[in-house]
Amino acid sequence: MKYFSTGKNSEPVSFKEALLQGLAPDRGLYLPESFPKADSAIFEKDSFQDMAFEMAKLLVDGEIPDADLRKLTDDAFNFDVPVKKVHDNIYALELYHGPTAAFKDFGARFMARAMSYFLGDKKLTILVATSGDTGSAVANGFLGVPGIHVYVLYPKGKVSAIQECQFTTLGQNITALEVEGVFDDC
Repeated sequence: MKYFSTGKNSEPVSFKEALLQGLAPDRGLYLPESFPKADSAIFEKDSFQDMAFEMAKLLVDGEIPDADLRKLTDDAFNFDVPVKKVHDNIYALELYHGPTAAFKDFGARFMARAMSYFLGDKKLTILVATSGDTGSAVANGFLGVPGIHVYVLYPKGKVSAIQECQFTTLGQNITALEVEGVFDDC
């Protein structure tokens, strides 16, 4: 599967290239050229981890062998992800049960593990600016992930005390830097 840039001025790339580049050269975001059709049986799996693995297989399209991909998804989603019945045949996936209680935990944790997988022996530095939940989710998602160091910049006095604790107390490969000013200064 190839990923195209929303800027429409860059060549399509593989999953690995899109993941490690972040933004396309034309400053666009990468999206799959086509969204694979998921078999409805995916949604009848025994666990969220089983569903996540099957969905990831569709998007990664063989670039990560199944056994390795399964390890990545199991590690990324090593917490309960409840599905609650809303009405009749309507269900809601509760995306606030991750380590930082932010829906961004889901993307950040899988992204971290997939990036580390593709890096091999190389090292990567990630710089993130946050006004709260992004910094928490990214810091926690990348915590302890081999080959990647994350610097979280945040505006002094502009994030909640809980969120500040979530990314300033981790250590290891996470460094939080308080910036005098507002989010844009970060």
